[in-house]
Order: sequence, then structure tokens, then C-alpha cells
Amino acid sequence: MPQASPRGTYLQVSESLRQKIKKGEITEELPSQAQLISEYGVSRSTVERALSALKTEGVVESVQGAGWYVTGTGDRRPLVERVTDLLRADGVEVGDRFPTEKELCDLFGASRTAVRSAIAQMEGQGLIGKGETRGREVRSLPVGQGERTA
Repeated sequence: MPQASPRGTYLQVSESLRQKIKKGEITEELPSQAQLISEYGVSRSTVERALSALKTEGVVESVQGAGWYVTGTGDRRPLVERVTDLLRADGVEVGDRFPTEKELCDLFGASRTAVRSAIAQMEGQGLIGKGETRGREVRSLPVGQGERTA
């Protein structure tokens, strides 16, 4: 980000994001706040102000636990529901390896904190648990899979 007065930096970030959305470079989910901080070389408060300005304009919307999205796009369900969908995929069986926290962060573009919260909820529901070796494994399949429910 070019050097500017601290007051206007958030406006430059919001304008840059607005242009990326307009050009189709960002079509659904925005990069995480950490990625935006790194990309623009600004503070968290600057990124938050830029996102807030875009939200006020109706360009983007935030979904708690899921991130920021271009208005009218993306999967708005809580992260735990989206992660649980992995267990609904064809071929998933009890005892299968469950993805690591890092793999889930990469797959869903979510923070480690959000992923850990989703994992904790799934463990509480008995869907996943610690495997015999390192990592987690599928303990039961979510309701809605008919005869495959454990």
C-alpha cells in the first residue's frame, strides 16, 4: 500500500477491494483479515475499518465464524456445518482419517480458532475423535445418511 496519511489508508484498502470485486478478481469469499493485513501492509484496525466501510455500502457482508463475502454470494452456514458435510461425502466410513486443522483451514479459508471450535463441536457430538495414531478419525456419520448412520 502506498504511503498515505493513516486517516485515509483504510479508504485506499476499501477502494482496492471494491475494484477487485468489480473486476471479478474476488467473486465470493474475501481473503482472511490476516491475509489482507499481510497483502496491504496495514494494521488489523485499518482492515476492519475498510471492511466496515464496504459493509456499510452493501458491497460485502460478514458471517460470524465464516468470514467476509461479496454480498449475495457464498455458503453462509456456520463452519461446523460445512465441516460436517465432509462426513456426508460419498465413501466416508467410520474409522477414516479426519483432515488436520491445517487442512481444514486451507480448505475453508478459516482461522485456526474457528476450525478448532468446529472440531470441538463435532467431537462433542461424537462424530470425530482421537485416532489410534496421531490425528483424528471419523467415529460416526451425521444423521441424514440413512443406513450408513453409526
